[in-house]
Amino acid sequence: MFAKRIWNSLLSLPALAILSIGASAGEITAYTSLEEDDAKVYVEAFNKEHPDVTVHLLRLSTGDLGARMLAEKSNPQHDVIWGWAVTNMVDPRILEMLTPYSPEGVDKMDSQFRDAEGRWFATTGYFAAFCVNKPMSEAKKLPIPTSWEDLLNPVYKGEIVMPNAASSGTGYLGVASLLQMKGEEEGWKFMKELDKNVAQYIKSGSKPCRMASAGEYAIGTSFAFAAVKQIHEGFPITMVIPKEGAGYEIETSGLMKTSKNPEDAKKFLNWLLTPAAAKLYGERAEMNSVPGGEQAQIARDAGIPEDVTSVLFKMDFARSAAEKDSILKKWQAEIER
Repeated sequence: MFAKRIWNSLLSLPALAILSIGASAGEITAYTSLEEDDAKVYVEAFNKEHPDVTVHLLRLSTGDLGARMLAEKSNPQHDVIWGWAVTNMVDPRILEMLTPYSPEGVDKMDSQFRDAEGRWFATTGYFAAFCVNKPMSEAKKLPIPTSWEDLLNPVYKGEIVMPNAASSGTGYLGVASLLQMKGEEEGWKFMKELDKNVAQYIKSGSKPCRMASAGEYAIGTSFAFAAVKQIHEGFPITMVIPKEGAGYEIETSGLMKTSKNPEDAKKFLNWLLTPAAAKLYGERAEMNSVPGGEQAQIARDAGIPEDVTSVLFKMDFARSAAEKDSILKKWQAEIER
């Protein structure tokens, strides 16, 4: 029955990845850039507590979702934006589409995870990591990299796959963090050198890790929980958190001014801060900002430290947002292929 509902939605909207779960009393549409398998688990858990609310879910990569929202700006088609990079959320064109709403418990969150004007809050986040296929690396006598700088080694030529910065939030995170770490001039110089070793730039932030897991490439730059999942599923992956510090993003949610069903949309946003939701974040995300959430054992087993702040490079999110258009224009002109 569940599969039938999914395929009916897919057939009626062939260009979209839509997931519909719930009964018929009320319905909302949520736009998200969360991984599809994670979003499915969260929505199913929400429906255990709210079986009367159908959630129609559109999942697109971070950049593609932003383009869609701006294209629909005069007539938004969704009730909530969910699990979207803060660097995109703070775009003034996006912020003016949101209405302030403070779910119960949001005031207990650290201030860095919520908007001062109540337009968004973040429950999860992700940070950069490399997925290294250990058997493949050993067979080709490739050293295990420990840092971004290590990836410039000519032995990795054609062995690295990375997310595309123009379509993937993880991809843009990598570019923005390198520019902030190294400075503008040295950062661009570094990325052009790194490009010599890159085989492909992929639209998805998680796919480079899956490609490394499958033995298509030795190294996939991705985000940490993509590596955790592959390790937990038994793939011979080593997760590397770059020693310069891992750039990170927080995943934000908010209520649309134009929501056609704001009361059910608020139910959904309220649920995102519940203990039930926080438990799932601990199992499926490397960063969990909801008080009381605990890190899953599979994350610790894969190598994520209990205190993730110890491995993070402190990002300037305002700078990442303000410079995004110019950075992507330059990246597409000089690096993308």
